[in-house]
Amino acid sequence: MNPSDYLSSLFSLTGKVAVVIGGTGELCGAMAEGLAGAGAEVVLVGRNADKAHARLAKISGAGGKAWFHSAEATSKAELEALRDAVVARSGRIDIVINGAGVNSATPYFDITEEEFDRIVRVNLKGVFLGCQVFGKHLVEQGQGGSIINLGSMSGVVPLSRVFTYSATKGAVHNLSLNLAREWAPHKVRVNVLVPGFFPAEQNRKVLTPDRVTSIMGHTPMKRFGEARELIGATLLLASDGAGSFITGEELIVDGGYHAMTI
Repeated sequence: MNPSDYLSSLFSLTGKVAVVIGGTGELCGAMAEGLAGAGAEVVLVGRNADKAHARLAKISGAGGKAWFHSAEATSKAELEALRDAVVARSGRIDIVINGAGVNSATPYFDITEEEFDRIVRVNLKGVFLGCQVFGKHLVEQGQGGSIINLGSMSGVVPLSRVFTYSATKGAVHNLSLNLAREWAPHKVRVNVLVPGFFPAEQNRKVLTPDRVTSIMGHTPMKRFGEARELIGATLLLASDGAGSFITGEELIVDGGYHAMTI
């Protein structure tokens, strides 16, 4: 086997079906493109059909296969309907990405209960339900699988100004590690993909000029990440070939942010 064939087989997702919750967003949309490029049939899940169709056009233009299903990540009934729709249309589920999320930069004393509940509902409850609905299916399907939950650097180290977001992401990290332990005997792997600072819809409003200066001063690579730079990590965690013994991990993609002290 020549090197290119070996690498292709190691990361190939041919024959796999990937459900990307939050796939209409910038980061998960790029991850979805990467999964399709590796051969998976991808199901984009979100609420914005226009964004979904734009991403589907990119995937199709590159020779990939994907389709869109509208669903609310915080509704168990809608997630169960999504699961059933994917099984009916695609025949199986192998990879699940839980990537829906919201953020806020409200000062701590000004955080309302309504805002707190909204962020907890999307960031934590959405992941909880996604893992419950699709994890149960993967365990019962009996063929293993990979769940990738979107974490955050704020779930690893405290970051200023995003109190509720940080709390929910810390909980997502903890939940993921617990599920990795529970489902390892069933060959269902659960990992956290941890982006550093990647400008996206949910965080643009908190990237004020002073915050950007602070981030760049703490990032050895002196730049923000680009969405496409999450694809390699995604394929590693999704692939049975390359990632077969990786579970319960927090894979950080941050340009060295976490390595920086003084």
